Parts: sequence; structure tokens; C-alpha cells
Amino acid sequence: MATSLAVITSDKDKADVVYLRSLLGEHPDFPKPGIVFLDIFPIFRSPLALETLFTHLMHHITTVTLPQNKISKIDVVVGLDARGFLLGPPLALRLHAAFVPIRKKGKLPGKCVQAEYEKEYGKDIFEMQANSILPSQNVIVIDDLIATGGSAKAAGELIKLQSSKALEYLFIVGLPFLKGAEKLDAPAYWMVEGD
Repeated sequence: MATSLAVITSDKDKADVVYLRSLLGEHPDFPKPGIVFLDIFPIFRSPLALETLFTHLMHHITTVTLPQNKISKIDVVVGLDARGFLLGPPLALRLHAAFVPIRKKGKLPGKCVQAEYEKEYGKDIFEMQANSILPSQNVIVIDDLIATGGSAKAAGELIKLQSSKALEYLFIVGLPFLKGAEKLDAPAYWMVEGD
């Protein structure tokens, strides 16, 4: 349990975050009644919005993540299945870092390490190819949303199995009332808070 770790919340009043929040699609009662799903895909339909998103993330990493960890470089960006695959490679390219995907069980070839995690409706297993992260590399994790924190926690466990540690978990949307960030072994940052 990482309750003593800082949760770096959104910069919700910044103009770029307000702009990105205005683009998120809202879908009531999806995927089940009572849930309002925040859709990030409208951001991907606008080159300006996409550039704004990655510029914001880079600013956060260079002004918060790197100084707090007293390092000068991120070595690996880990993206979670599946929207982390859209966010991770462009971010890794900007950081001159490697990109490593974490996928659901049975989707990656070769030797893999596994971690089980709880979902809203059961359990699942994440996998990462063995030796895809070298010991003691500087690693960040990215995904679109943090809710209960189960999948992000599993990502942290997979990174530990590679003898490394996540420095920070980055998200576009955070649902802080679900307290998912408290399960993580490093600070969490999200740009937009959902209700």
C-alpha cells in the first residue's frame, strides 16, 4: 500500500487542460448504467489537441517527474493495453526513450512475466516480455484513465519483476474518489478529474 506517496493531481485550471477537457466526449450509462464514460478519442481527431496533450505531458515530466526523482532522463515508457499504446510511443519518441507494451495474457510472443489484477467485473492477467526493461532503468507508465488502480498496480508489479521501478504513473483522466492512486508504488498524475 502506497498511501504515503504523493498523488499529483490535475492542473485543471490551466488553459491547455481546460481545452482538452472540453474535447472529451461524455457517454452516460456506458459501459453500464450509472457510469459516465469520458472518451479521449476526440482529442486524437484534432492535431492541435494532440500536440497540446503531448506538450502538457512533456512539460510535466521535465518540470516535475525528472526533478523530483533527481534524474535527467526517462529510459522507458510503459503503455498499458490498449489506450496506453496510443499514448506511449509518441511520448517515448519525444523523451528519446524505449517503449514497452503491457498486454493482456496470451497476446505477446516469447517469454513473458505476469501479474494478476482485479477489474470491476473479475480478474485478468497482464503480461510483459521478459527482459524488456533493464535493471534500474528510469520507467514511467502511461494510460488513459486511472479508476480503481488495478491495472496500473499490475504494471508496477511487472516492472519490479524486471528489477526496476516505476517513477510515476501518468493518465489523462483520474477518478480520485475511487482511490486507485493509493494502490500504486509511485506518484500518480492525471490532467482531468472525472466525477
